[in-house]
Amino acid sequence: MATVEHAQPAPVPRTGIVAWLTTTDHKKIGILYLYSSVAFFLLGGVMALLMRAELARVGLQFVDRSLYNQLFTMHGTAMMFLFIVPFAVGLANYLLPLHIGAPDVAFPRLNAFTYWLYLLGGLTVMSGFLTVGGAAAFGWTGYAPLSTATYSPGAGPDLWIVGLLLTGVSTTLGAINFMATIFGMRAPGMTMFRLPIFLWNIIVTSALIMFTFPVLTAALAALFIDRNLGGTFFEPAAGGDAVLWQHLFWFFGHPEVYIAILPFFGIVTEIIPVFSRKPVFGYKGFVLATLLIGAYSFSVWAHHMFTTGAVSNPFFSATSMLIAVPTGIKFFNWIATMWRGNITLRSPMLFCMGFLFMFLMGGITGVFLASPPINYAVHDTYYVVAHFHYVLFGGSVFAVFAGLYFWIPKMSGRMLSEGLAKIHFVLMLIGMNLTFFPQHQLGLNGMQRRIPDYSEASGYEGLNLLSSIGAGLIALSILVFLVNFFVSMRTGKVAGDDPWGGYTLEWATSSPPPEHNFHRLPPVRSERPVYDARVKLGGRRDRG
Repeated sequence: MATVEHAQPAPVPRTGIVAWLTTTDHKKIGILYLYSSVAFFLLGGVMALLMRAELARVGLQFVDRSLYNQLFTMHGTAMMFLFIVPFAVGLANYLLPLHIGAPDVAFPRLNAFTYWLYLLGGLTVMSGFLTVGGAAAFGWTGYAPLSTATYSPGAGPDLWIVGLLLTGVSTTLGAINFMATIFGMRAPGMTMFRLPIFLWNIIVTSALIMFTFPVLTAALAALFIDRNLGGTFFEPAAGGDAVLWQHLFWFFGHPEVYIAILPFFGIVTEIIPVFSRKPVFGYKGFVLATLLIGAYSFSVWAHHMFTTGAVSNPFFSATSMLIAVPTGIKFFNWIATMWRGNITLRSPMLFCMGFLFMFLMGGITGVFLASPPINYAVHDTYYVVAHFHYVLFGGSVFAVFAGLYFWIPKMSGRMLSEGLAKIHFVLMLIGMNLTFFPQHQLGLNGMQRRIPDYSEASGYEGLNLLSSIGAGLIALSILVFLVNFFVSMRTGKVAGDDPWGGYTLEWATSSPPPEHNFHRLPPVRSERPVYDARVKLGGRRDRG
């Protein structure tokens, strides 16, 4: 007897908010990461403005001491755990498959899971503000025994711990996904030494995440047990060791600094050659330097602990200075890439040059801090705050905006206004230096971190007022960017597929790319496949 086959109706594609909530498309997930991380950046920035308002004048009492400590803690947490690393994860999510000619990441559903886990973790951390005792108030480093229940009771610190546990698991799973994608899904012809430099930085960053975030997870779990289940890991009176927390946290925490900067090294290394119209100088040197930074980052954690007397200061001083060498290699290669190039000062290139100047400043002060005698003198002062922000604001955040101005046209199909972008750059450059440069002198004068007020006799007021004015300029620059973004998304010039004359594979597809990324791929014969295809069609050759 014959059977009748009934055709199954094609599934109706999801649209609107449902499509975003249920997506497994790496591009949409990347955009969700970017929006969420920038939202946490803005929240962290508001906290910074409130702190700078309190510090602008003696005895202002703009916020009370308890709220100041909460703002101090949650500002650092938002910037380090909820903005800078997730932003890099979001950009990698969007670009990684496009860079290697793949339709998606290796594990799309896992990718979606990691985003929602990150968002849940971030909201959990911030929900501490809604509790009776307020949010965590012991600093973003969570030093024990200050972070134990004895000195920091309440639900806010527990929410901080649980939220960071969730974001840590999310980041670790994402790193595994990135590694599997890079090693298993490259286009034909794309050997490891034809990868974009950005992806080499993602490889090393992912390796650092897989080795260090489990250490943070263990430390947070032990702290939660101490606080809620009668543990004594970090309780000296009960046989625990508070310095153990410092070892665990900084064994994670100093590689975390490179987790927070290496992807942005990669961004800068992709942008500078395009706007210099030259191939990157020293491709293999960049790769080697990135691998060395990743390896050395595990040998420097105790330079945060010179004043404890519990570590070998000469050894960690030497390793901390040594790690400047591979970073110096990168600097020379960036400069050599620009040397005799046909440099075009468009907004992505301006932010890259700002990155070079600001990160260099942070690196120089970092070498000073690697010397134990100097470290003893300025430990826990605003000198350290200035160093840290020149590295991670002057470095990472300038590279964030370089990347946004460079790739938003690919993501959206719209160009951002160059005029507003240059106003943004000038305001941010001036504001950054006005905010953080005076803090070097404040630290040398003895002003300690974590204090909400100071005496008139201290002489700190003038420099603090300058610093607070600079913070206002930074906020104004961010407002200019937001206006630029939202106006350009509605009325901006259509970008076209390759508005910058790019080199890597994402510029070989439409803007924005189709669901499966490519209709056809150019052959990959070098690390600049789109440039090679352009030359083959009779386009202009670059220098070098």
